[in-house]
Amino acid sequence: MLLVLAFALALFVLPSPWGIVAVALAAVVEIAETGFWIWLSRRRRVQVGPETLIGMRGKATGEALVRVDGELWQARSSATLAPGDIVRVVGRDGLVLEVERETVESEASRT
Repeated sequence: MLLVLAFALALFVLPSPWGIVAVALAAVVEIAETGFWIWLSRRRRVQVGPETLIGMRGKATGEALVRVDGELWQARSSATLAPGDIVRVVGRDGLVLEVERETVESEASRT
């Protein structure tokens, strides 16, 4: 938008050398703004899909089911899970979450 305004000013309002300066300055601002928005959009992590669950905590509701972020998921764990166990999602295989049971030591080390 700024570049279009600079072209209009250069053609109809500004004298000869200042029109070129206005267009060049507007082009630099447009390029910088585009670069800023690209940088800003790439620094955010994914916010949808099952890959966002990795690292989250949940609660086991059955032997192969966990509730993470309010949703019930099938889960796989190397240890047997009892209902009520607190788990952390460490990976996924399709729509099956790979979880590890959290121990008391790991909870104490985070605080």
